[in-house]
Amino acid sequence: MKANSTEDIQVSLTQKHNQSPFTLARKRFLKNKLALAGIVVLVIFILAALFAPILTEHDPTKGDLMLIEKPPSADHILGTDGSGRDNFARLIYGARISLTVGFSAMLFTLIIGVVTGAVAGYYGGKVDNMIMRAADLVLALPFLVLALTIIAILEKVTVGIFVTVIAITAWPTLTRIVRGTFLSLREQEFILGARAIGANDLRIIFKHFIPNAIGPIIVNATLLMATMIIVESGLSFIGMGIPQPTPTWGNMISEAQNIRILRDHPEAWIPPGLAILLTVLAINFIGDGLRDAFDPKSNRR
Repeated sequence: MKANSTEDIQVSLTQKHNQSPFTLARKRFLKNKLALAGIVVLVIFILAALFAPILTEHDPTKGDLMLIEKPPSADHILGTDGSGRDNFARLIYGARISLTVGFSAMLFTLIIGVVTGAVAGYYGGKVDNMIMRAADLVLALPFLVLALTIIAILEKVTVGIFVTVIAITAWPTLTRIVRGTFLSLREQEFILGARAIGANDLRIIFKHFIPNAIGPIIVNATLLMATMIIVESGLSFIGMGIPQPTPTWGNMISEAQNIRILRDHPEAWIPPGLAILLTVLAINFIGDGLRDAFDPKSNRR
């Protein structure tokens, strides 16, 4: 019995050793219940955004002066806002804008951060110094102040402009993370071996550096998306984000600036607030699950 048990353990360890890091990470991620719950919640919001025209027949941007601030009813299950627009339609169509802004800003920031961090960490020297001084310059200015200044200078803010502004003010943090990861890998034996056999820089970066740095990049990308959704909501709340009548969760919450709406019409601002809360929590749970999956040592349990 003991011999068989020892053999089973050895076989199990051998199989585990032969599995790729991504396979092991996937198995660890699937064991994280909070991360799986986060995926379910996020998928629900994405599906609601995609099938918004099926879920409601109301136009989220078209107001009706005869329907201003109507209470919830069979036709308007969340009532209407101060311009007579259906709150439920604005909620699910707003998911499109808020999620698109969060994902697009995250992707744009990810591209800038990974490229600059990879170049700085791989080449070092003057290139590294130049990129890091640029990052320090951006970090020296408060993120929201810098974003507000750029938005205030622009006459008309579209979704594309808003995403660009957020991305070009948020990249330094990710750049530092990627740079640090590349610096820790630069003197590893497999990197030195690749250089010794004459592999070019692009091949070394994409075949050796990026795969070994993909864990921190993915984790920070998910958390960055949650941050971008909060930033969009906050800027829209103070009137510096996506302009009305475009429906976003932040624009809907801005209704709560009116004390009468805050007191008498909670259906106008509580649903978008809950949508932001649940979405950000879901993304953070996914990010925590990815962190524990790619780096088991970070799991505090």
